Amino acid sequence: MKQKRVAKIERITKETKIKLELNLDGSGKSEINTGIGFLDHMLNLWAFHGLFDLKLTCSGDLEIDVHHSTEDIGLALGSALAEAVGEKKGIFRYGHSYVPMDEALIRAALDLSGRPEFVFSGEFTQPSIGQLDTQMISHFFKSLAISSKMTLHLSILYGINDHHKCEGMFKSMARALRMAVESDPRRTEVVSTKGSL
Repeated sequence: MKQKRVAKIERITKETKIKLELNLDGSGKSEINTGIGFLDHMLNLWAFHGLFDLKLTCSGDLEIDVHHSTEDIGLALGSALAEAVGEKKGIFRYGHSYVPMDEALIRAALDLSGRPEFVFSGEFTQPSIGQLDTQMISHFFKSLAISSKMTLHLSILYGINDHHKCEGMFKSMARALRMAVESDPRRTEVVSTKGSL
């Protein structure tokens, strides 16, 4: 019987209160309320395109700005991913995806290596999309990569519309992650000559 790859995270600080449930072997269903409408939209897309089931609520200090909520959601989601993927036996480990979003093209490449690293290349022209500060988009992915101990490279190869660029980032990362966590029928152990990740 296949082990369920699920995680429940509760993260409470003086700045945010987050409850999160993640199922890596879901069907793309999501129930998300972060208080940041555009981030909700992006996380719904992330779950759908990764075929992950995600329930997430966040009550944060949005009267200050979106920084604490966005960062802490990334940290909580990364922690859930690390817990759900477990020992990483029998998975592909690596994933990559190119996603065209109208005039924009985004590339994601990742490794569930156990070594946290985040590299981003690309630019936004607007200070915000909806309520979400564009400088927080890469910070969200950095927080997720660090807390999940993932190596993640995200690139906006080109594009004009900031909404399209951001949407492409969430979709391409989701599709790359889906590839990385899929079971490899030819492997039963961890994909590493060291024997562990």
